[in-house]
Amino acid sequence: MRKKGKMMIAVLCVLAVPVVILAVWAIMSPGRIRTYEGEKSLSEKFVMDINGAPNGFFINSKDTDNPVLLLVSSGPGTDDYVFTDKYKDMNLEDDFTVVYWDYRWMGIAYKSNADSDSINIDNLLSDANAVTEYLKERFHKDKIFIMGFSGGTHIALRAAAEHPENYYAYIGMAQCVTDSGENDTLMYDFMKSVFEERGDRKSLKKLEDSVIHLDGGNIKCKDWFVYVNLLHDAGGGTIKDKSEFEGITWPILTCKCYTVTEKINYVRGMKMYRNTPLAKETDGFDYRELIPGLEVPAFFISGEYDYNCPWDLVRDYCEKIDAPDKEFYLITGSAHSPLWEKPSDTCKALREIKERTING
Repeated sequence: MRKKGKMMIAVLCVLAVPVVILAVWAIMSPGRIRTYEGEKSLSEKFVMDINGAPNGFFINSKDTDNPVLLLVSSGPGTDDYVFTDKYKDMNLEDDFTVVYWDYRWMGIAYKSNADSDSINIDNLLSDANAVTEYLKERFHKDKIFIMGFSGGTHIALRAAAEHPENYYAYIGMAQCVTDSGENDTLMYDFMKSVFEERGDRKSLKKLEDSVIHLDGGNIKCKDWFVYVNLLHDAGGGTIKDKSEFEGITWPILTCKCYTVTEKINYVRGMKMYRNTPLAKETDGFDYRELIPGLEVPAFFISGEYDYNCPWDLVRDYCEKIDAPDKEFYLITGSAHSPLWEKPSDTCKALREIKERTING
């Protein structure tokens, strides 16, 4: 009887562990966003219908008289507000009313009955225009700023090209420039150099197994996700010298702005976005040819260790693009996410952009 009793206690303890973990996770995940004092401050998290599909919004502002900055999230399909919990020194809302947009069926807008076939570039551009008009009307602005981050630059850049009348300027942070051998080759050269310097033969073998050597010396990766994981190992991924788990997964798991259910849906939405018409439509692009000019000022911000969207290509695009005003900002000491890795330097650049476009 004693053995059975001990066994029963052991079983109950084992069963209790996941329950306790889930309970702790729920306590850590209240779903609240940061708030501020002041009559003109604003902190909102909500989902609303845009063109027949749910879209999510996180809005932070210390003064709603400030210009509106629409941040088009990365991925596409990855909400970026979660990083504001992890990297608290980012104070973009000091200078802007910052709108983090979870576009249709992603982030807090994800639903199990999501129409993934409707996720294409035309619909997202229509959504971006509707969101912009909503923000202009709500905050009584003639124009706003639009900033795309990484995969979000596909949408933000095209939106600025289609409707320049809506925007003070286009800002591309970790700008996607081309889906070509140039991009893959710069990534490969960086990773190979790092792994050779470390004497990391295992990673070098993985790297070689993940690529095809093309005529002319260029590289093409076989599997983007394997390639990016290696890039994180080399220190040029989402956050400098942090693994994908440290830089992406852990901030999602531990953020306070999402509930447990929202975090699970966040991941489901990310996976869904990998298999949409949009994913295919953003293959094989080169914006140096597709969008060689803008009718609004164009500014680009890259980290010096960003080889996900290699900064050399971003600088090249900035030099070639025809725009009323333009500038390339290289943020030292950061990789793919300068706004969170080096918030002071990046916010300084954004303040400069605001001043030279509105007051210049």
